[in-house]
Amino acid sequence: MSVIEHFRRLDSRQRHAFLGAFLGWTLDSLDFFLLIFCVKAIAGEFGTQPSAVLGAVFMTQAFRPVGALLFGMLADRYGRRPVLMFNILSFSVIELCCAFAPSLNVLLVLRALFGIAMGGEWGVGAALAFETLPKEGRGAFSGILQEGYALGSILASAAFALLFHLIGWRGLFIVGATPALLVFYVQARVAESPVWLAGARKRRARAASGLAVPGATRNLIAFLPTFLFLVVLMTAFMSFSHGTQDVYPTFLSVQAGLRPETIGVIGVLYGLGSIAGGFVFGALSEKWGRKRAIVTAALLAIPVIPLYAYGHSAVVLGVGAVLMQFMVQGAWGVVPAYLTELSPAPVRATAPGLAYQLGGLITSWNGKGQALAAERWGNYPAVLAITVVVVAVALAGLALLGREAKGREMSEA
Repeated sequence: MSVIEHFRRLDSRQRHAFLGAFLGWTLDSLDFFLLIFCVKAIAGEFGTQPSAVLGAVFMTQAFRPVGALLFGMLADRYGRRPVLMFNILSFSVIELCCAFAPSLNVLLVLRALFGIAMGGEWGVGAALAFETLPKEGRGAFSGILQEGYALGSILASAAFALLFHLIGWRGLFIVGATPALLVFYVQARVAESPVWLAGARKRRARAASGLAVPGATRNLIAFLPTFLFLVVLMTAFMSFSHGTQDVYPTFLSVQAGLRPETIGVIGVLYGLGSIAGGFVFGALSEKWGRKRAIVTAALLAIPVIPLYAYGHSAVVLGVGAVLMQFMVQGAWGVVPAYLTELSPAPVRATAPGLAYQLGGLITSWNGKGQALAAERWGNYPAVLAITVVVVAVALAGLALLGREAKGREMSEA
């Protein structure tokens, strides 16, 4: 069945839930990537090196697990919808504050707070979406949902290419506050997860009768080994995406010598490649299974390295970047479905997001470390190439060790 046909089968409640989660992740990503594209400009204004500014990326990633735990627990307790609204409003307001940062240290603190807000959105949005959607076509929906991240990078690329020379990096951060408007859409159109509502009714009934939830603690303890595996798996995933993205615009600017407009165009193109990859491999995971789709996409990234890191023109580098992100985000397109399928209902807003963001914490020095190594050796291509080989092989190996859960029923409360 085609993805279009799957969408046609959704009712209005399901469509709005999916769109709310997708747009939340897209706009969260927009705000994250605006800083990535402005690293050189921020470093110039504050009189420091790009590696110092990339410390802001570290701060964001380091604090994302705090947000995943905080907002995830709130969503499991009080519902997906109100927490998603508060989450979107939080990261939008913090992004606006970044526009007025008087120093790099203040910016670092603000990006840490942004990390808390960003860390909560993915898990809460994914839980709301997959508890509302039917299990048929879940892989395709997963690929599209995850590529909200890529669409956010496209929007950031386009904003950088079109507006940076007019309003500078501070003006771009002001533009980045517009996701706050999404709260009105969620308030008006998005309904609460039916699974969470059913669970809330059962909890109230058991509390009124004085009964405990049978086997709840035992089931969560049994889930712990799976959760720890997901943290390790997401560490590899985070290294795969951030290792190929975070310093790439800086490489294009500092070593390849490309203009901001050209870098912005390349960013838009590889964002489109990302969306296509998530769409293709997410859909393939419905036929192949989640594990096989992840392994295939990860290993196919390795042959792209010569174009991606060693291209001698903007055109070749652009083609390499598109192909690389097609594979990277192809593997990532499976993640939302895979993590939610492996997580039990009582912690479905907390566990996937927390595993996701703990992986980000472990790899939070990735961008800064790559930049420092490149500045020391004067060789961005070698740093990028080594990163791709190591993390692609590691990700494929870890995926093979996991268990398959494609098509798991999520309607249980």
